[in-house]
Amino acid sequence: MKIKSLFGENSIKVATYILVVTLFMSNILGVLRDHFLAQKIPTDMLDTYFAAFRIPDLVFNVIILGAISAAFIPIFSNLLVEGGDDEAKKVANTIISTGFVVIFIACVILYFLMPLLIPQLTPYFSIEKVKLTISLSRLLLFSPIIFSISYFFTGILNSYKKFLVTSLAPLLYNLSIILGTLLFSNRYGVWGPVIGVIIGAVFHMLIQLIPLTKMGFRLKVRINFFDPIVKRVVKLMIPRSIGLGANHILLIVFTAIASGLQNGAISIYSLADNIQTMPTVVFGTSVATALFPTLSQAVSLNKVVDISNYLQKAILSILYYLIPISVAVILLRIQLVRLILGSGHFGWEQTILTADTLGFFATSLVFSGLIPLFAKTFYAYKDTKTPTLISIISISISIVGALILSRNIGIIGLALSFSIGSFINASLLFYFLNHKIDVLSEKIIFTQGAKIIIASVFMAIAIQWAKTYIGVIFDLRQGTEVLLQFIFASSVGMVSYFLVTWLINLPVNMYQPFLAPQLLLRLTQNARRKK
Repeated sequence: MKIKSLFGENSIKVATYILVVTLFMSNILGVLRDHFLAQKIPTDMLDTYFAAFRIPDLVFNVIILGAISAAFIPIFSNLLVEGGDDEAKKVANTIISTGFVVIFIACVILYFLMPLLIPQLTPYFSIEKVKLTISLSRLLLFSPIIFSISYFFTGILNSYKKFLVTSLAPLLYNLSIILGTLLFSNRYGVWGPVIGVIIGAVFHMLIQLIPLTKMGFRLKVRINFFDPIVKRVVKLMIPRSIGLGANHILLIVFTAIASGLQNGAISIYSLADNIQTMPTVVFGTSVATALFPTLSQAVSLNKVVDISNYLQKAILSILYYLIPISVAVILLRIQLVRLILGSGHFGWEQTILTADTLGFFATSLVFSGLIPLFAKTFYAYKDTKTPTLISIISISISIVGALILSRNIGIIGLALSFSIGSFINASLLFYFLNHKIDVLSEKIIFTQGAKIIIASVFMAIAIQWAKTYIGVIFDLRQGTEVLLQFIFASSVGMVSYFLVTWLINLPVNMYQPFLAPQLLLRLTQNARRKK
């Protein structure tokens, strides 16, 4: 394969456009998914749905995401540069086949262990809810088995700078859950969305198989546990898997705590978490995902140019969007939750509690958005240990905080503990990354960050005025009036924010999430010279 095609097919700017748009669409579908879940399924039964995901998701995060994010993409990208296209595809088949066997065996074992594990996960569930959760969780084990192939497809396509199809796959996944909920929940209850999950996982794989086939990739069985490349993947993924495992242990502990708070507490926490995840995915993960393959390839070539400036722009772009979004979510949390979830089985009591939980989540949006960028920068340098240790430290603090705070303030204590952990995680990653590769000019960060905060303060004042103004005119007990308030207040706030950023001369163009293409151009030139 020519180096030119590897680096020149898509710029990171285009990749980020694609990712932002498709991730936004995916999150819109995620909102609709949660809306129909809350509408169609009572919150106490919805508890079993979210609890049933915990163990299958643990397998997915530890084995699949650990291998792909920290090991597979850097190794595959390096092989494309040094070994060529054919060698890279051969190695990919070995890793995929071997990984599939590992996942399959793990899921079979967990299938039989589920009656022992679920009661520990949900200690305060009734016997009937425990039995239902066991059955749901057993069926959901099919999803990591399918994803063990599908997400490796994602890693391959991203390494070739093919971001469009990999971004469309989650759309099909969420759409399948929505259809499963709408078509089957009236008759089969909570089983409806679970059926949608399995169907969605299949479509997630198939849509990516099509472009891979056109590229000449053929999925072949090449199982080899002792292959040197497989050993390298395992070595690199272990720290990352530990970190992801610790992250998911946090969710498992939170689930166990929530099961004893009140009926529907797991659902309320999970739904609020899903809402706060949307902006971090769109404005944080998209940038990190688009940047990661190029960073990995640049490190392989040992021709990294102006990385400090590059990351600086990425960080400031995240701050530019997530700081005002955090403020807006906190101020409009009730309206947001009511519009997304408030119908059917989801009444005002659940709305208020979910909104308050969301408000505490929102305090960490900025830090949650920065973590993927910082962590993936470490991975590009094949340093998986540092972010793993930092993740374990922050998660441990979150768990201790949750055990203490939940006794006093209930479910919102879980969200507050999560936010504290995110702050510690992002801060430590930034500190060590800055010392590792001299990432940023702190003066620029703090100067421009202060301007963003000033603009956000004016935005907050505008939003609060708009809320009050509409509240005097309309009775906000009806959905249409709530929608009107949200649109009016958010629009006034957004206009105020952009106006103030213009007045205080904030260089907006520098901090767009569409990363500067200059680095990619220089890398391409360097690659051509090396060739």
